[in-house]
Amino acid sequence: MRKIYSKIDYIAGNVITVKAKDITYGELALVTSESGESLAEVIRLDGDNVSLQVFAGSRGIATDDEVKFLGHPMQVSFSDNLMGRIFTGSGKPRDKGPELTENLIEIGGPSVNPAKRIVPRNMIRTGIPMIDLFNSLVESQKLPIFSVSGEPYNELLARIALQAEVDMIILGGMGLKYDDYLFFRDSLEQGGALSRTIFFVHTAADPIVECLLVPDIALAVAERFALKGKRVLVLLTDMTNFSDALKEISITMEKVPSNRGYPGDLYSQLAARYEKAVDFEGAGSITILAVTTMPGDDVTHPVPDNTGYITEGQFYLRNGRIEPFGSLSRLKQLVNKKTREDHRSLMDGMIKLYANFKESLEKKAMGFRMSEWDQKLLKYGDLFESKLMDLSVNIPLEKAMDLGWQILSDCFTKEETGLRTELMNQFWPEN
Repeated sequence: MRKIYSKIDYIAGNVITVKAKDITYGELALVTSESGESLAEVIRLDGDNVSLQVFAGSRGIATDDEVKFLGHPMQVSFSDNLMGRIFTGSGKPRDKGPELTENLIEIGGPSVNPAKRIVPRNMIRTGIPMIDLFNSLVESQKLPIFSVSGEPYNELLARIALQAEVDMIILGGMGLKYDDYLFFRDSLEQGGALSRTIFFVHTAADPIVECLLVPDIALAVAERFALKGKRVLVLLTDMTNFSDALKEISITMEKVPSNRGYPGDLYSQLAARYEKAVDFEGAGSITILAVTTMPGDDVTHPVPDNTGYITEGQFYLRNGRIEPFGSLSRLKQLVNKKTREDHRSLMDGMIKLYANFKESLEKKAMGFRMSEWDQKLLKYGDLFESKLMDLSVNIPLEKAMDLGWQILSDCFTKEETGLRTELMNQFWPEN
């Protein structure tokens, strides 16, 4: 029998404090006031003083209102009935469908035992050449997309959700503008991918504590599906909003701030989510691709800076394109040796020539005379950017490699590419 407490000692923002015993961190409570009932989550324990973040906010709550602890942390229903549904950050239906209450599972559990993991070895194809050809996404990988406000990172995630060769997609939105939520919903519906997708969304107008729940609830569900043998791709946007929610709550709790006001455990909080990426031995997998916006395009900002120590590379999205310099999938070497024998050499050779193009472009901007080699590089760079870098390009990996060879043959002689003779004899197109 759970006790009901009818005295709230302290109210600060959306956090209330009561005196209670035998309470655990993360436990849920039901707060009843004249405004109705609202869930709250335990976010701090200090002896008998228990602080709770109220989901619906503390407006209308009085010091004599009732607080009933439920004896368990946040739970979410798990079944195949989740497929094609859209929920809030607390697992409530947002799509006007029925509320699911069967087979409840707890969220925010520990990461998978390393002994149960296997080495990543399978490629996830996306139809985007700058990923598939140059920085392959690997099953069970954890990768951020570093970008800035205004870049089409949500459009990129939607493309990946529609085209990625996985069994199912779990999409988690944090602090989304309502227009962005509608964009994702409409894109998935029109693209026919909603039936294999579960969408947990927290908009900027929703309670801030739900922002913190989105990654946990998405990854808890992903883990259960992965254990059933599904290859699950978890797409999260935006982890900077998640970190800002952590910052806001820590300030309310009067915690000692760390770098730029973020809590001192920011690294641990991010790692606890990213480390859920796993390839289960004898079962499925969880792959995480998460947008991280960089305020002021500053990669030393605490959120991208901490993220870089946790993840296995990153994609840089700038000027509407995935940049070939700086973007890195550290696990690509595990899979691109299995695709086609020219994959590695073509990838390295084309990026090297693109770097030379950038130098020629800089010389041109400074008014230097362009040599014949410079002119070839300028032509190559234009073709590379329009036919491979542009995010509107949607072709399979093998066609992207064939297109790469075609671009090389349109701009250079065989000797100028620096690629191996046996590869050129096999793949060089007959113009």
